[in-house]
Amino acid sequence: MPSVGVNIPSMYPKQHHLRSDLVRIATRAMVERGLEPEFSTRVEQQLSAITGPAQDSDAAIRDLTALLWCSIDNDDSRDLDQLTACETLAQGAVRLWVAIADVDALVAQGSPIDQHALLNTTTVYTSARIFPMLPERLSTDLTSLNFDQERLALVTEMVFDASAVLSGATVYRARVRNKAKLAYDAVSAWIDGEGALPEAAAAVPGMQEQLRTQDALAQQLRLRRHAQGSLELETFQPRAVFEGEQVVGIAEQVHNRARQLIEEVMIATNGCTARYLAARGGASLRRVVRSPERWLRIVGVAKEYGETLPDEPDSKALEAFLAKRHKADPLRFPDLSLVIVKLMGSGEYVVEVPGEAPIGHFGLAVRDYTHSTAPNRRFPDLITSRLLKAALRKQRAPYSNTELAELALHCTRQENSAQKVERRMRKSEAAIVLESRIGQRFEAIVTGATTDGIWVRLLSPPADGKLVSGDAGLRVGDKLHVKLLSTDVEHGFIDFARID
Repeated sequence: MPSVGVNIPSMYPKQHHLRSDLVRIATRAMVERGLEPEFSTRVEQQLSAITGPAQDSDAAIRDLTALLWCSIDNDDSRDLDQLTACETLAQGAVRLWVAIADVDALVAQGSPIDQHALLNTTTVYTSARIFPMLPERLSTDLTSLNFDQERLALVTEMVFDASAVLSGATVYRARVRNKAKLAYDAVSAWIDGEGALPEAAAAVPGMQEQLRTQDALAQQLRLRRHAQGSLELETFQPRAVFEGEQVVGIAEQVHNRARQLIEEVMIATNGCTARYLAARGGASLRRVVRSPERWLRIVGVAKEYGETLPDEPDSKALEAFLAKRHKADPLRFPDLSLVIVKLMGSGEYVVEVPGEAPIGHFGLAVRDYTHSTAPNRRFPDLITSRLLKAALRKQRAPYSNTELAELALHCTRQENSAQKVERRMRKSEAAIVLESRIGQRFEAIVTGATTDGIWVRLLSPPADGKLVSGDAGLRVGDKLHVKLLSTDVEHGFIDFARID
């Protein structure tokens, strides 16, 4: 199956902007949004004093290095946060282990590295440059679950019955060793019968069976979540493609079976983490998407398609509507998805205390959900690691409830800022791809109609811009032909005119 779609014209005239321009623009955007693009001298001093991976003689740490652990991530990912392993049990049950990097073992709370991570709260991904939350010597090496390296981890051990119902779970610290570093697209192609088993997996006896079992379990979990009302949304995630310093196209990430595998396993792990902390009487930092306050506007959107949704928020009814629209019109479904996402509202971090009614995650149709599976990339996950380790040791939590509430608000704000930087850069990347094509004709679809104007998305390459003339009578979802009038890489503006 195709993994990404890359749009590269056969002849590209000389362009005016290069990768270095995108790096400069991204750095400026980081600063403008209150994010710190560079590490301080104090961080570098602390980093120079770290001599190797974390060591810990705690007798409670289990040795799980013999398990058939593997990582599945992007082709170019070097900051590996999680590993998975499994075994089949009697009567179709499956034991699943998920190991999460113990970043806290090297990044002490309140240290200069921790303070930088707290400021940004997340790694910011742009095509030209990644702005890591932690120094790369940590996130891609000493705290990364790299191939054939022993690392400390927090392990969630889960048992699912033959129907993929969770029958038991526990959390503990362990030593682990990655036996196979795998990539989404290659694993997915193999699962779908369109490619060979990746060499890294083929080299490990038993890994093929592990992957088949994990995929089968993930698909069962996915079906169960959708039956409960989890929303299947599809949004564009374009990335610039480079040849050296030259931007030569835009690639679109496809949500394939291997991505689904990791997504389902991580959702299950995050749920177990939240319940583990609650069972021990501790507060937790939850990731929530509230029941939509603008539900009646979602009802109105469905009505435009001739569908009826109930007057009260109902994720099952909304998922049924979305599934029907995806089947009827896959071309326009990403734009419908974006409308629904905006009306639902963005996710946020909140503090939840045992005994309180959980808010839950409306989009995922789960009640208990925290972020715990990416501590190299997200600060809330590092906070959760510290809460878990304190609970395991029966010690006082490292953060008070008041501190957690302040952190929840801060992490929400900074994550939103990071997302704005990433969206801003996608616009500049598209402008670079198109800057040599002024005057050319494209097929497009209307994606937005606001008081500020009409917005369109090209079908190829997948770039968004504003329609500055010929917008009369257009509605969201209409197809049209446009001519590219101008691009502004510095500000991420692309302007079109309607030509039919």
